[in-house]
Amino acid sequence: MPDISPEQVDRILEVCRVLGSTDDSQAVISRVADCLRDILDAERATVFEYRKNDDELVAVAGHGPDGSLMEDLGDIRVPLGKGIAGTAGAERSIINIPDAYADERFYRGIDEKTGYRTRSILTIPLVAADVDQLVGVAQVLNRRGEPFGQECERIATALAAQSAVAMRRARLLEDRLELVKLQRDLDLAREIQSATFPSEFPAFENWEIHGWSMPAEETGGDAFDVVEVEGGATLMVGDATGHGIGPAISVTQVRSMLRMAVRLDAPLLNMVTQLNHQLWQDTSPMQFVTAWFGRLHADTGVIDSIAAGHGPMLLIRDNGAVTVLEADVPPLGVIDTLMATETIPIHIEPGDLLAIPTDGIIEAMLDDGTMYGQDRLVDLLVAGRNRPLPELLQHLREDCEGFRPGLPAQDDRTILAIHRKA
Repeated sequence: MPDISPEQVDRILEVCRVLGSTDDSQAVISRVADCLRDILDAERATVFEYRKNDDELVAVAGHGPDGSLMEDLGDIRVPLGKGIAGTAGAERSIINIPDAYADERFYRGIDEKTGYRTRSILTIPLVAADVDQLVGVAQVLNRRGEPFGQECERIATALAAQSAVAMRRARLLEDRLELVKLQRDLDLAREIQSATFPSEFPAFENWEIHGWSMPAEETGGDAFDVVEVEGGATLMVGDATGHGIGPAISVTQVRSMLRMAVRLDAPLLNMVTQLNHQLWQDTSPMQFVTAWFGRLHADTGVIDSIAAGHGPMLLIRDNGAVTVLEADVPPLGVIDTLMATETIPIHIEPGDLLAIPTDGIIEAMLDDGTMYGQDRLVDLLVAGRNRPLPELLQHLREDCEGFRPGLPAQDDRTILAIHRKA
């Protein structure tokens, strides 16, 4: 097979320069279509990009009947291995058809619809040789004067190699920029969510309130809040299904509605009833939120409580006895009614500690199946119940982080605790 002429080499090098002059993937793809059409002296060209996840080729750039690039190609998809383009991509070989209408693989429907007459077709796989990766397929139609010959195939092979590298490079850079932007958005979302967590806690005589939350990802599906009200505080711990952006939005919605209800001085039961109904309207049953709500009366030591699908809550008495409190009603958003007619009073005596964790603490698991577990959490809290509450919860945080050293968290971890000093 004869070599490519010096003139052809010059033209291919010029194409390489043009293809390398932009990092915009769509601009690169459009230039590939133009270059293949122009250098092969053809009427039109179409470039398909290979989508590995779907194992199909998608038309991403192409010329219309007048020779200009079309703004909208429609949704043209070709399964890899099917049709002319799919076969060229699967076999990674050029398919040269001198007479389209004489080839049974040619689909005439587009010609019949547009009035265009396809005569000859050169279909070229676009393979990035450095990584041996199929990037796409190009089809060039109707060489002027005569069908595509062996010289055209040689030129197309050289152009395809450069085009594939340029397309892959542009797509990688574009994906990288998108990841950087996404990371910035996630960082901002984390900052916004973190700002909703209390940084300071109400101080009442003989009472301590403290908590923390550690998301498994940049944002988490856990939240907690403490709002000082006359004579005490309104408290909340929430855990939306899953973790990440979606659950973070759901649980932050609960926290925002809670804050608004507190401003309106709504009774706890009415507040949670309305929260549940709003979530039921806004989300699907698969996107529920488990939550605990409490209204602390500092003077009497009573906490009015509603646990919507949330548990366990751990009530640790001054003498070390432990009572495990479970959920009272279904999670928020599952059904339109709360199924509660009154709050449940929890009596906190001097020296008692009430802890409300999310399941990310208890259900943390090692590779061998060993769980952090409720017993370990209870033992730690019982042993440290007479320590200052911030110090005790910091010890718990360090213990949670040390349980899976060097491994990513499997779920969001949150705890809120209320201690009545002895």
